[in-house]
Amino acid sequence: MTPRIPVPARTATTILAAGTLLAGCGATVEDAAPSNGSGPATTVTNCGAPLTVPHTPARAVVNDTGIAEIMFALGLTDRIAGYTTYDGKHVDYRTSPWKADFDRAPNLGTGFTRETIQSARPDFVFAGWSYGFQETSGVTPDWVREIGAVPYQLTEACRQPGTTARGIMPPLDALFADLTNLGTIFGVPDRAAKLVADYRARIDAVRAQAPREGRARVFLFDSASPDPFTSGRTGTPQAIIESAGGTNVFGDLDNSWTTASWEAAAQRDPEVIVIVDYGVGPENTPDAKIAQLKSQPLMANTTAVREGNYVVLPYAALVEGPRTPGSVETLGAYLRSKGR
Repeated sequence: MTPRIPVPARTATTILAAGTLLAGCGATVEDAAPSNGSGPATTVTNCGAPLTVPHTPARAVVNDTGIAEIMFALGLTDRIAGYTTYDGKHVDYRTSPWKADFDRAPNLGTGFTRETIQSARPDFVFAGWSYGFQETSGVTPDWVREIGAVPYQLTEACRQPGTTARGIMPPLDALFADLTNLGTIFGVPDRAAKLVADYRARIDAVRAQAPREGRARVFLFDSASPDPFTSGRTGTPQAIIESAGGTNVFGDLDNSWTTASWEAAAQRDPEVIVIVDYGVGPENTPDAKIAQLKSQPLMANTTAVREGNYVVLPYAALVEGPRTPGSVETLGAYLRSKGR
């Protein structure tokens, strides 16, 4: 897809994240040499605790498109024994700089279940709470250990001590921690360091153009059933919005992805709304979500809805993963084009 050129305020404006904007995130990295499960033991810190990996993993099972793309960006496609995703992530695939990797890695379908995971004979399982790990399914880090594999948790989704709220550090730090940890675990530390340096430079370049004052109020709209699902201060959208030059209207929520209320969203009067493009069926298209915002009595009078200030990005561009720099660039360009 290619971006639509922004039109003047007070008309419906939608920007789609283009693969060309997201290229340069590591899509052309050469694969690491396949491992036979040998290699030295490594220990990293994951979710605030030491995690020891007894050898370089050879058969990783991963869940969700953003997590799979982290592995692809590190050149670890040949270490993947299988990946799972969910219905409605077709936009992620269509816009991914790593389409060839998605095609090459074994696709295990849409069920991150015990049976599916065990069938792939993993020695390493990479997922996160609500990114695959769920008590209700029985797929938890403890269960992964029981089958003789190492569980690695996505840092954006690490649970805060004593609660199910997610996110234990600023979201960019979470991305860089995972890239660094995985580089260590899989024996590609130089590749990980290069990605981190590149992502920092790209994000810093956008930050340098952001206004110091009068930042645009931005609302992340995932979906509503019936209340709006959005992102708080520990979710990747917080880092994207802040780095692009905006202010997350729900940046005071101490959680990554969470449910808010229409009343709170309207009271904060967003000037720009970022819409997550994913889901199955006509009710989940970006146009349908925009229509929902327009018909919502409380949201209809907000600045963003009145002026038609919408930015549409794929799901994988808004969760922790290698598309983050491209999302910062896209949103930053949009905010500057609107004088915000």
